[in-house]
Amino acid sequence: MTVDTLIKLVETLRGKDGCPWDKKQTPLTISVYLVEEIYELVDAIESGNPDEVCEELGDVLFHILFLVSLFQEMGRFNIQDVVRVITEKMIRRHPHVFGNDSVTGPDEVRHRWHRIKMKEKNNARTTSLLDSVPKKLPALMRAYRISERAAGTGFDWTDVSGVVQKVEEEWSEFKAKLSGTDPDGLAMEFGDILFTLVNVARFARFHPETALTGSIKKFERRFKYMEKVLSENGKSLESISHKEMDTLWEEAKNKIDSY
Repeated sequence: MTVDTLIKLVETLRGKDGCPWDKKQTPLTISVYLVEEIYELVDAIESGNPDEVCEELGDVLFHILFLVSLFQEMGRFNIQDVVRVITEKMIRRHPHVFGNDSVTGPDEVRHRWHRIKMKEKNNARTTSLLDSVPKKLPALMRAYRISERAAGTGFDWTDVSGVVQKVEEEWSEFKAKLSGTDPDGLAMEFGDILFTLVNVARFARFHPETALTGSIKKFERRFKYMEKVLSENGKSLESISHKEMDTLWEEAKNKIDSY
């Protein structure tokens, strides 16, 4: 089977004798499902299971082609237009591969990418370097991209120790407001801590979203271990003391953590 096979399948679903649900979809409704499918793909990638990755990639591809079909029906563009636009863009943004430019490493490639992007026609209407960061990104991912864009101009700390010092300052400001009666101000101070920690991650060269995802999964493993042990003994977390919880938590850490 080929991509054309899948395109024909979408056209059949949208056709006269197709599926009522598929026929009523719009670009906006499909975009919601596409976002969900992308998150499922990320979960599959993190699982390390190639069969799951293959299946979830198929789901993402289906929704992308569905979107293309919707716009083709409106006479806007087709799959060939999509392929042409992205091919031209990739060639334009890689002058060190398809032209005579040279680069010293990945960091320079990233900086040049952003400069080229800002010069392109589609970004001519923007008034700020930060406008290129999608507003619909989850907050943690958007914070990383925003700080990355700003750092590309030189507006940045000189080293990670400066960022860590800023984290400590923000933490002190947060603690000072804890006993107050300004919940909005407290939330803002907490946000400042998170944003600064995102910059720590950037300096340390890992993505905060990936780090947080790993910590969540670690917590889930430990918590589920506790539930399992208690269930096997006819108990529940609600029925034991905090001291027993702490003991069981340490047991979970020692038995199931790989790091």
